[in-house]
Amino acid sequence: MQMPAKPLALQGRVVWKSAGLHLTHKLDNGWLAVTPDFLRAYYTRPEIHPIEESCDNEHRLFERLMETPDATVTEADLAALADADTADNYRMLLAYRDHLLRHGSIEAGYLALFRPDAPRVPPVFIEQLVHLILGGLLAHETDPFVLRAAELFFRDQMATTGDGQLTLADAEVVEMYSESGGLGGLGSLLAEAGTPMREVSLDVLSEENCETYWGRADQFNFALDFRFTQPGQDALARVIERWVAHFLHLPVRVQAMQSITDQHWSWHVGLDAEATQILNGLYEGETVDEDRIGRIAALFRMEFKDDDRILPTMRGKPAYLGVAVNPTGLIRLKPQNLLTNLPLTSGVQ
Repeated sequence: MQMPAKPLALQGRVVWKSAGLHLTHKLDNGWLAVTPDFLRAYYTRPEIHPIEESCDNEHRLFERLMETPDATVTEADLAALADADTADNYRMLLAYRDHLLRHGSIEAGYLALFRPDAPRVPPVFIEQLVHLILGGLLAHETDPFVLRAAELFFRDQMATTGDGQLTLADAEVVEMYSESGGLGGLGSLLAEAGTPMREVSLDVLSEENCETYWGRADQFNFALDFRFTQPGQDALARVIERWVAHFLHLPVRVQAMQSITDQHWSWHVGLDAEATQILNGLYEGETVDEDRIGRIAALFRMEFKDDDRILPTMRGKPAYLGVAVNPTGLIRLKPQNLLTNLPLTSGVQ
């Protein structure tokens, strides 16, 4: 008798409980299964879950999907819902569900979201997939700096610069603290009453406090020193290596660097929209404003250890990676760029 797969959360140390690893398990190839429980979690989102005033047809549809998450839903079923906005939410979510089921795993479904024929989904769904994938990928990681750096892949970061400093803090946490002073509902009431809030100040991850990361991982309230000389950039390099190896089965070596001086610069990948534009301009020989160049937060050199997978014109050459702060002070990484923009002879194998 074949035993069911052990839940992923039991196969390693749970880093982010909010990633949802308990809803899935690993397939034979190491990727994550699209399980009934994973789909049920989407049906319970507030945009979908019926409320008391919802029509009978909506309640029946919800119960049917909770019982059989991959049940067929027709356009007639959706047209029978009294609330047109709810029907549209179901159309979007069911297209996303069918997309994931069709591709057979979380990772394959994630990759296929960046193809022209992919369904349109809210950015938060993509971020949730990245969070989940990294939760599985880093389940056995013991370095808190690597885990904190991995947060850049699925959570916007607010950059603080000046006096030679570059510190990254979770943008949502910064906003929450600025509104409530870290006091939750009480802080919000004080803010409404005009009571001055204290300046937002988060602990910066360090060798002295890094062991406390495990108990605070889901709070995302550690800042990260992202200067070239500090562990943050090296930690992000390790995440990039693991990400590329997991999806592309391609061994790479990634190293942080301060500038690109390569006279034979042949390939680059911006890890966000701002870095892509800046690197494109520099590569094309355009005059890029010094202030804009100053938005570059990190540069990396990627070396490929398997030349057979690399375009002939790039064999023996590195690719350069860039991370930049956008005009609003945010870093918004697009980790899919590492999977779709490398100089490969083919895609995932």
